Amino acid sequence: MNRKIFSGVQPTGNLHLGNYLGAIKNFVELQNDKKNECIYCVVDLHSITVKQDAKILKRNIRETTATFIASGLNPENSIIFNQSAVSAHAEVAWILGCVSRMGWLSRMTQFKEKAGKDKEKASVGLYVYPVLMAADILLYDATHVPVGEDQKQHLELCRDIAQKFNNDFNAPDFLKVPEPLIQKQFSRIMSLKDGLKKMSKSDPSDLSRINLTDDKDLIINKIKKSKTDTLPMPGINDDLKKRPEVQNLLGIYSNLSSQSIDKVKEEFQGKNFSIFKDKLSELLVDKIDPIGKRIKDLLKDENYLDKILAKGSQKANNLATKKINKIKTLVGF
Repeated sequence: MNRKIFSGVQPTGNLHLGNYLGAIKNFVELQNDKKNECIYCVVDLHSITVKQDAKILKRNIRETTATFIASGLNPENSIIFNQSAVSAHAEVAWILGCVSRMGWLSRMTQFKEKAGKDKEKASVGLYVYPVLMAADILLYDATHVPVGEDQKQHLELCRDIAQKFNNDFNAPDFLKVPEPLIQKQFSRIMSLKDGLKKMSKSDPSDLSRINLTDDKDLIINKIKKSKTDTLPMPGINDDLKKRPEVQNLLGIYSNLSSQSIDKVKEEFQGKNFSIFKDKLSELLVDKIDPIGKRIKDLLKDENYLDKILAKGSQKANNLATKKINKIKTLVGF
């Protein structure tokens, strides 16, 4: 049976290595498997849970689309669109919000992390955004959703919402209950300056991350200055739990080279960190530099990017309209 894949990326701008290895690289691999029907969304509705500048948001939507294409996604083989162009996402989110329970949402750990200490000042959108995420997935009858560790709880909520809707409206299996696709390779990329913090564009230090648009010299410099420790390169039997920065760099090398971490440890055990960092820099330049150059080229042609989104949005809207009409009939609209 063919799998229907759905996933999305927020248009935050300035996407980095963590976005690529944690999501986009996997999107390309899933697309290239003929058994999969893939739908990839620039989730711009999600992005406005925090205040945005309209002009910057528009540019970020295009930049995320350019990153998809530059990384290897093909709009002829996958549906690529921006969420706000398909109104059914917001409509279904409202309907599912009326099925969901406050207790479910109050347990979402990501809201607590993003809202910080002053939850009273967080937007309602930030609180209910897992319901919109469920609508995104269920609207397209997705059978599988690639998720990272920090999104597993949201997918579990999506499954609960689907099952409750089906029960409430006596429609068994109407909303497909999706399965998670957990990446096998090292995909949670941490800061180059602190192996306990996730790589993020919000980190004030640009040295903490590899941006996908960084040039060759910048990539080499950032890896050279990345934090390690005073111990030698680990051997195959060495535990890395107390060496998070080393584990992170080995994980990046493992993912980009499609080798296991044990294989990478075996290759570099006993060698100087400088040798490993040189090899990691070479690998990053080889894999990331062409993507960065392609992103910059694509951003010069906004009309081309807008056409990709318009065409993808039309395809997505055709699918979404069929599903929402059936949902409305069940609800009584």
